[in-house]
Amino acid sequence: MKTHKEFQYIYNKGKNSHSNSVVLFYFLKKGTNKVGFTATKKIGNAVVRNRSKRRLRSLFNQHSTSLKDGSYIFVAKQSTSKIPFKDLEHDFKKVLTRAKCFT
Repeated sequence: MKTHKEFQYIYNKGKNSHSNSVVLFYFLKKGTNKVGFTATKKIGNAVVRNRSKRRLRSLFNQHSTSLKDGSYIFVAKQSTSKIPFKDLEHDFKKVLTRAKCFT
């Protein structure tokens, strides 16, 4: 996803799920495979925000084959860049499981 309009559609029409370090907004729809990653300025400077998004992107690439078709937006929280990767992966899986996005 690239445009503001696409993000707003998912925020408004989709559902969400939260954990300690990740927020997921999703809209399940057959034949659609879109993903977006965001991090607000509250998290920190550009280095911290980009690191958070890279970590989320890496987790998404690992688990993307087992996800249902749809649009996903992963929002980084402040702890995303600080916690160990294993804990982040646990939160990531928890959010997707709670949202019933795994096939």
